[in-house]
Amino acid sequence: MTEKFKEILAEFPRLRLAVVGDIMVDRFLWGRCDRISPEAPVPVVRLQRETLQLGGAANVAANLHALGVGCGLIGVCGQDEAGASLRTLLGALSLAEDGLIALGGRPTTMKTRIIAQNQQVVRADLEDDRPLAAAETAQVVARLRSLGPFDGVVLSDYGKGVLTEPVLAEIIALGRERGGIVVVDPKKGDYSQYRGVTSLTPNQREAELACALSIVDAASLARAGRLLCERTAAECVLITRGEHGMSLFERDGTEHHLPTEATEVYDVTGAGDTVIAVYTAALCAGASFREAAGLANHAAGVAVREVGTVAVTRDQLERAVGAGRD
Repeated sequence: MTEKFKEILAEFPRLRLAVVGDIMVDRFLWGRCDRISPEAPVPVVRLQRETLQLGGAANVAANLHALGVGCGLIGVCGQDEAGASLRTLLGALSLAEDGLIALGGRPTTMKTRIIAQNQQVVRADLEDDRPLAAAETAQVVARLRSLGPFDGVVLSDYGKGVLTEPVLAEIIALGRERGGIVVVDPKKGDYSQYRGVTSLTPNQREAELACALSIVDAASLARAGRLLCERTAAECVLITRGEHGMSLFERDGTEHHLPTEATEVYDVTGAGDTVIAVYTAALCAGASFREAAGLANHAAGVAVREVGTVAVTRDQLERAVGAGRD
């Protein structure tokens, strides 16, 4: 399948995808920990440096950009310092910011992680996850229309209030016009709101919550896959399973189970963003669900070898494909 993967990757520069959803800034405070605080049983981290990276939907866009795929990023941010940092980070990658809707009174979502000796010690989130008002969601849909057309749409749902049920219905209908591909990275909640998408990419825990069952064996895993296909009318569901790889369930009952390509795991931060970026781009390039999942599996194996949020480049993915399983 290596040659097929290379053919799919060769199509990436011809594509243009929309990424709609919860835009974030990932802030990392790096340091060392040598002692426990005398004030409370917590580590004392001596900070040495700070880095900012694109997160959430913006990280999906960064991954698409790194793969050579054209991208329009659509979502909201605040009129604050984090929003200014977001625009700077987008500008550094030459990613357009014309899909950003700046809202007063709502902060830009920022996740701050303190890292000591390459291990995450704590995370602090600054966010407002209230659903957007009707007038604000109308701006999101209008921005998607004005920036199109697109070959496909990625819905990056982190539950921060952008992808409300009404806006999801409009975007899914708009994205599926003329046979377009729409893929969603879902979060908690009723998955019937995603009805009509081409595919979903939940992780195993998200699939368990959505189906109200524990995935403990092949039978329960298959049941979850079938339930999610039925509830969303999706053509396929890709469940990511960490060290157990990925499991693909198509609407016709076909199953494919892919063992992990990761040889070392340092950090899973942003790995789901990498998966949905590669998976959606591959589908838009004409890949089958199995081929798209296989390519995404290789990309995930690259992403988790790095600490922090990373965008896997096309060159990295080509090398991983060449070195991995067929």
